[in-house]
Amino acid sequence: MDSPAPLLTALGLSLLWVRALILGTLLVLTPLAALAWAARSRRLSPFGRLARVTRALTDPALGALERRLWRLRISHRPANLPWWGLATVLMGGVALVMCLELVREILRGALLATRAGGAGLFALLVSWTIGVLHLAIFARVVTSWFGGSHSAIGRLAYRLTEWFLGPLRRALPPVGMADLSPIVAWFLLILVERLMLAVV
Repeated sequence: MDSPAPLLTALGLSLLWVRALILGTLLVLTPLAALAWAARSRRLSPFGRLARVTRALTDPALGALERRLWRLRISHRPANLPWWGLATVLMGGVALVMCLELVREILRGALLATRAGGAGLFALLVSWTIGVLHLAIFARVVTSWFGGSHSAIGRLAYRLTEWFLGPLRRALPPVGMADLSPIVAWFLLILVERLMLAVV
C-alpha cells in the first residue's frame, strides 16, 4: 500500500490534538463543575469567596444551557446544571472526534477505491451508504433522548431510517417500553455490508 496522502496524515495528527484538547478541557471543567454544583446546591456557603467566583465563572454558560434545556422541555434540577454542562462538553467532544474519524475514513476509502478500479468504487459506495445509515440511526436515537426529534437533524435522521426501522419495529416482539429496532437495524446493516463486500 502506498503511503497515505498528506491530508490523511494531517487528519490523523489533528485527531491526536483534538483528543488531547478534549481530555485537557474535561480535566479542567470537572473540578469546576463540582465546585459549581457545590455552590448551587449550597454545599458551599453562597456568600463565600469561592462560591461567588465559581458562580461568576460558570453562570453565563450554565444560564444559556438552562434556557436550551427548557426550550427542549427537558426536566432538570437547577443544582445539577454543572453536570449537564460537563456531559454536553463530553458529548460534543465525542461527536467532534467521531466526525473527524469519519472524514478520515471516507478519504482513506476514496483513496483506496480509486486505486482498485470498479470493484473498489462499488465497495466504497456500499461502505458510504451503510455509514450514512449508521450515522442516521445514531442521530435519531440521540435526538430522541434529548427531545430534539423535531429538530432539522432529527427530521432528517427520521426520513433516512424510517423506511427500514418502521417495518422492523412492527416485526420485532415488544420488550416493555424499549424500542430495539435501532440496535437490530445497526447489526443487520453490518451484516448486509459484509455480504455485499464479500461479493466484490
